[in-house]
Amino acid sequence: MSLDDLTADVEATYDELDGDLTIDLDEESRRELTMLQAALDADDSAEIVKRALHLFFQSTVETGRLDFHLRSTYDVTYDEYLSGMTYDEMTGADQFPQAETKDDRRYQF
Repeated sequence: MSLDDLTADVEATYDELDGDLTIDLDEESRRELTMLQAALDADDSAEIVKRALHLFFQSTVETGRLDFHLRSTYDVTYDEYLSGMTYDEMTGADQFPQAETKDDRRYQF
């Protein structure tokens, strides 16, 4: 898979989430959500869920787990997705056929 595949999958999933998102909670999640709502004096449980999603996404990015999963599935990183091009495209490494050809010369211009 590639950067284009990832972009297409993200856009398709985003379109699917366009309507109201309803989530069935198990008993443990319901209790945790109500505890957080009461402790943080939040008017709406949806606000707590939004905060939780932001924290989960941030920790997944910061620990490298997002890059690990993206690299194993799409062969790109989150930075490559954000920039819209792979590192090889950014550095120009994919423009020169020198890596593909075997040449005994040490320096190539």
